[in-house]
Amino acid sequence: MKNKILALLLLTSSFIQAQEALFSGQQVSSPQVHEDHSVTFRLMAPGAESVQVTGDFLPSVKVKTPMGEADGPGKADLEKDEKGIWSFTTEALAPELYNYAFIIDGFKTTDPANPFLIRDVASVMNIFIVPGEQADLYRVQDVPHGTVASRWYDAQDLGFDRKLSIYTPPGYEQSDDEYPVLYLLHGAGGDEEAWLSLGRTAQIMDNLIAEGKAKPMLVVMPNGNVGQDAAPGAGSDGYYTPQFMTPETMNGKYEAQFMDIVDFVEDNYRIKADKANRAIAGLSMGGYHSLQISRFYPNAFDYVGLFSAAIMPREDKSGKGVYADFEETLKAQKDNGYKLYWIAIGESDFLYEANMEYRELLDKIGMPYEYTESEGGHIWRNWRVYLSEFVPLLFQD
Repeated sequence: MKNKILALLLLTSSFIQAQEALFSGQQVSSPQVHEDHSVTFRLMAPGAESVQVTGDFLPSVKVKTPMGEADGPGKADLEKDEKGIWSFTTEALAPELYNYAFIIDGFKTTDPANPFLIRDVASVMNIFIVPGEQADLYRVQDVPHGTVASRWYDAQDLGFDRKLSIYTPPGYEQSDDEYPVLYLLHGAGGDEEAWLSLGRTAQIMDNLIAEGKAKPMLVVMPNGNVGQDAAPGAGSDGYYTPQFMTPETMNGKYEAQFMDIVDFVEDNYRIKADKANRAIAGLSMGGYHSLQISRFYPNAFDYVGLFSAAIMPREDKSGKGVYADFEETLKAQKDNGYKLYWIAIGESDFLYEANMEYRELLDKIGMPYEYTESEGGHIWRNWRVYLSEFVPLLFQD
């Protein structure tokens, strides 16, 4: 009888602890998006001496990164009430997807009341959306939805299988049609998951296609770090701290083996396998990769997009001379012909001058391109906009 009572007590205690764990983050509502687009953040922390919120909805500050000075999120102080609840309400915010975190007595952490998180390199942040205008592209709407799959391909030149993510448009599974393909590349510190989680690619594609602003297409999002087979925690190396610049980053090997990815897609999906129906684009490091891949394989892509491209000299270890004869191969790419060469960057991006110098080179050799300039710096807010502007330009002939 005593054993039964003890077991019952243990079971009851476990149930209470589980209930506490379940509801501990729900003592306050945070973040609360108001009708006027202001947002209130709250945190139950009666023992804390100071609480701040930091996020990209606040005025940016300059921070140092491994690639130079860049825009970073600002901070705002929360105020504590008599119940030990800290709060801060913003001014009206523009429609956008925002990220944030709390700083409690100097310790940065996520919001326990908000279970929605994204990872950017090794930083984990909460997210919320202020609806309307551009931000409605980032929301799941009541429209037909595409499919996102994780696939592994044989990277023959690298000697092991690697992971990529593929978006297929609504109706792909029920159709016999063939589709064009956009190869979409991430930046330094990213992986095959970055454009889906941080870039909202699936939501953007679903909504643009539903609005008739974009052709149905596949979007292939590979891992651009040649030393990885997959994102941290998703590959054979198991769980480890993600790095901003992985070994062998931007050394030519990724560009040299890129046609292994194209071959895999064309062997396994119903696609239009020609230059006129292939596009390649990327942000930062991925913009650099897109520049080099499209130049090195001039018969592969009719559409090229450089989003805040990290245009800088790098040591070539591909063994195939990927970075050799740069200006001459650009001229060959120009002479070979293409339908769109699209460059976009923020006016305060730390790569702005490098992109202006690259434009001067293109002007000198008479290589046609389209250019767009936005506010802000090296941030996902810009890259989501660039994607939503670039995609409607593809495959319209």
